[in-house]
Parts: sequence; C-alpha cells; structure tokens
Amino acid sequence: MIQKFTVSRDDSIYQAWPDLALTRTGRLVCVFSECTHHGDRSYTCIQSVTSDDRGRTWSAKRAITTPLHKKDRGDPHWNCARITALRDGRLAVIVDRVAGAHEGADNGGEQTNWLWFSSDNGDTWQGPVATPVTGIVPDQIVELKHGPHAGRWTTSAHTFLGEERRLWSQRLWYSDDQGATWSGPVVVGQDAGLKLCEGSVLELPGDGGLVCFMRENSFSGLDAFRAFSHDGGATWSGLCKFALPGCHRPVAGMLQSGRVMIMHRFLQGSSGGWGWMTQNFFAALTDVESCLNPVRNAAKVRVMPLDYDRSPVADTGYSGWVQFDDGELYIVNYIIDDAHPRAQIRGYAMREEDFYLPGAQPAV
Repeated sequence: MIQKFTVSRDDSIYQAWPDLALTRTGRLVCVFSECTHHGDRSYTCIQSVTSDDRGRTWSAKRAITTPLHKKDRGDPHWNCARITALRDGRLAVIVDRVAGAHEGADNGGEQTNWLWFSSDNGDTWQGPVATPVTGIVPDQIVELKHGPHAGRWTTSAHTFLGEERRLWSQRLWYSDDQGATWSGPVVVGQDAGLKLCEGSVLELPGDGGLVCFMRENSFSGLDAFRAFSHDGGATWSGLCKFALPGCHRPVAGMLQSGRVMIMHRFLQGSSGGWGWMTQNFFAALTDVESCLNPVRNAAKVRVMPLDYDRSPVADTGYSGWVQFDDGELYIVNYIIDDAHPRAQIRGYAMREEDFYLPGAQPAV
C-alpha cells in the first residue's frame, strides 16, 4: 500500500524540485527550492528538512544557501538542488545558479553550479564550493561503485548552444579526486532535432557501464532518450529512445531486486501551460536488459501512476527517492494539489511489490 506524507508545506511560499538522500544513521535528508513561484524567481533559497522516523514526520526547514533577491533578469537565482549520500559518510548538495536570458545561456549570463557538504547528517552545511559545471538542472553527484573508475564522481547539466541558443546539449563532468578537480565537459546527448535535458545517470551492475536517461522538452509527449558510456562517463554514444512517453525529469536508480526504477513527470503534450500539462507523477519499473537494449520496443516497462495534482494550476513531477535496507522505498515530489496556489513537498512510502497484486509474481 502506498502511503503519503507531508514533507514540507508552507502556504506563504512556493516549495518545489526536491531530492532525497539516506544517511548511514537511517536519517532522510530532503533538499528543495523555496521561491516566489515557478515562474517568479524574485526570491529563492535552497532549504533542507530531515526525518529520523522514515519520513513519517519531518523537521523544520534549515537554509543551505543564503537567500537571493532578484530585481531584474540579470540578477542570479538559485534553481534546482540535488543531494547525494557519499560513501565516506558525507552529504553533497549541488545547486545551479542562473542569471540572464535563455536561462542564463546568453553572453553575459550565468549557469554556474555550486557544492555544499555536510558531515553531520544534514544538521550543518559547509559551502559554497565552486565547480566548472556549466548548465542548469544538474544531476546528482553520482559516485561510481564498479570497475576501474570506482570512486569517480560524475554530474551533468544541460545548456543551450549556437548563436540563437537553440541547440540543447546535455553535458557531463567527472572528478577522480572527490571534486578537487574536474574533467569535461563531455557531450552526453545532443541532436539538432531534439531538446535533450535533465539527464539522470545510472550505473548498471557488473560491466554494464552507465546509461543516462534524458527528458525531451518539445512538449510533444515524446519518449525519454538515453545514451551509453563504457568508460566511466568519459565518452558517450548510442543516443536512442526509451519506452517512457512524455517523460520529464527522469530519476533512475537500482533497486535491491536488481530491477531499475525511474520516477518521472508524465507530460502528454498539449496547450495551456501549468494546469494542463503538469498533473501526473509516475513510477516506472524496468530491468537492466531493457536499459541496455537500444531497441525501443524491446524494453519491458511497467508504469504506475503515483500522484495526480488536482490544482487548476497543477505543477508536479520533480522527485528524488531512496530504498531502506528492508526494501521500503521513500520518494519525495513537489505538488500543488491541496496547497493551492502554492506548491508543497510530499512524501510517499511504498515497496516494489506495490507494482503487483498481493502475492503475484513479477512478470518475466
């Protein structure tokens, strides 16, 4: 049974674009953006909340960044935070700071990315630490576990290239010294006929390498796209579709069962903006073979609706998730719904078995 919880709700402010980490102590740490509105970044601040009871109750907000107050388009704002529980016990948060036209991609604009670290399970934060990463909506810091590149950090972000900033490019940076120095950018996905963005890098077990799932932002309901790396993210190839139509902001990860789960917003493609296209939050279950097979219709995928935003100006579908040792999954997502017209952070507790009837065996 899927249970829902309030992670953070403040009816005086818009709270959105969360991510989630699980510490060694079992604490959940959720980070998210606080802003005037999705379409108004005159005020922004990155906040965190913690839970020591598996997401049933949550702490008061703690600011990670200093607030930014934007008076004109040339002033910066904080955008989207991602969080990682590193193997040395620290937490790492990466946040993009954006200023200027074309979401900071114009000459004189800003698309910088900054790191904060916590050594006390999110009670306090040290930063900001500059990175060379240029782009918006960064991926988590992915710390590789397998093969010759174990210990490498990767992160990626998208930007807009060309004279008119019409070429969307998902690019990646990697570090072999825990963020002291970085190599990149490396192009993960770029095609003149597509708008590729919001990549989620997944390390597959054994020698499966890396796959990056990407949103396609034409607002036409196109499939997710993916690319592959077999050298720890240094090079990428094989851009192809994956059988998740209307997939926005994929967040992919391995389950204890060996299967793969991909959280995402479903955006069918239509007119009307908020309230008409951003109502549905989905969970997809697939397997490693499907992730690696470049043939779109060879994939085995189960897609489960997880939440629906009833607000007339619905806005939902950016998420983060973790799995406890006993198999329970905890997911965070932003949604307006009954907090209308503001957005709130909502939590969901479930298990992989919730994709199936009780007692039923997974499809083979």
